[in-house]
Amino acid sequence: MRIPAFFLVVVLAFGASTSARTQDQTLADIRQELQFLYVDVERLKRELSTTGAANPNTGGSTVLDRMNSIEAELVRLTSKTEELENRINQVVTDGTNRIGDLEFRLVELEGGDVSKLGETTTLGGGAMPATNSGTAVITPSTGAGGAELAVGEQADFDRAKAALDSGDFRSAADLFATFTQTYTGGPLTGEAHFLRGEALAALGDTTNAARAYLESYSGSPDGNRAPDALFRLGASLGALGQVSDACVTLAQVANLYPGTAAVGQAQATMQSLGCI
Repeated sequence: MRIPAFFLVVVLAFGASTSARTQDQTLADIRQELQFLYVDVERLKRELSTTGAANPNTGGSTVLDRMNSIEAELVRLTSKTEELENRINQVVTDGTNRIGDLEFRLVELEGGDVSKLGETTTLGGGAMPATNSGTAVITPSTGAGGAELAVGEQADFDRAKAALDSGDFRSAADLFATFTQTYTGGPLTGEAHFLRGEALAALGDTTNAARAYLESYSGSPDGNRAPDALFRLGASLGALGQVSDACVTLAQVANLYPGTAAVGQAQATMQSLGCI
């Protein structure tokens, strides 16, 4: 799902109100993320280098023994190949998503027209790897919809959610912020951004709550939280006095997510803001 034009207007409105100090910090973050991507690519290069340790033992006293040894070695190599393919596909997918996000943020910071951004080139070239529907090799946990989770991802998310449920909103906001930085592009990241917005809203930090809802929606426009994130973003813009942008944003909830509970909430908020 491509982010609609109205949403780009909202993003630009946020970018125009950002101070120079915040831009410097964001650029520093972007440089750091690019360094992470460089490390991932270097790690992939090492995967393609031979260790010189390959020495399959296919010997045996009989022809049957040798055939069994060869079959066992083929099974081992096939399993190893599938494991490495899974790892490489993960890096390519995550790296491509990160690059797309960096391109968007850089154009936004430089005052460019983000609506003219095309599809992000896949990291390393070629088509985006297909999602592996089989058993995860290096990520044993799975999230909603069977998406693979990194080791410790679910536990970190649950820890932040527990803080939110207990009413410790400051800790929850900090834990969710750390989570989204650690597991960028993960299956729980959109939910984490949304819940961080909820924690910040409870603290009265409407501006940063709006940014968190923005991150949640832009990162997962097809996710379960997308209708709520879009509604919360529009409501937050209204609370910040950006009524025109709020009305445009709230009107899109019914257009993009008809039949969801967020539609009624968005319409009620539009009435209170004088949009309709």
